[in-house]
Amino acid sequence: MSYMSAGVEYGLHCLLYLTRSDESTIEASVRDVAELQGVPGEYMAKLFTKLSRAGLVKATEGFKGGFRLARPASQISVHDVVVAIDGSKSLFNCREIRGRCALFTDGVPSWATSGVCSIHAVMLAAEQAMRDELKQHSLNDLSRQVAQKAPNAYEEQAIQWLTDRTRERLGEKS
Repeated sequence: MSYMSAGVEYGLHCLLYLTRSDESTIEASVRDVAELQGVPGEYMAKLFTKLSRAGLVKATEGFKGGFRLARPASQISVHDVVVAIDGSKSLFNCREIRGRCALFTDGVPSWATSGVCSIHAVMLAAEQAMRDELKQHSLNDLSRQVAQKAPNAYEEQAIQWLTDRTRERLGEKS
């Protein structure tokens, strides 16, 4: 069972390509970032629309247009991305089953449904803990973790690939 959409994963992976370890950002077209990451372009365009509405990325208009982070990567949390793409939906929907017991033939006794359902309370606490954890991690943190894992040249190769794609789109020579 998945509580976060695949869009969150796609969005985070693609946003990492707009994140530089030195806190500066690069600009790229959604189509290029999607292709680089192997994500359908149309789907990524919808995700970037949501990210833009949430103030996480900024678009530049025109033929040379693209997206860049709207603020430093250290100020964009994983939680920000989750909420931008999936919204603030609750992870658990209490259906008040406690009041439907077959033994309650003469009506539901008040003790059965008074106060917060203990199951719901546990689920709310778990959801809050998860959200708190997501708030602890920024795009910059994720970018640093990738940089520690990847070969040294990987970031520069990705930047060069995006730069070359932009030049190709604009009809420029390297």
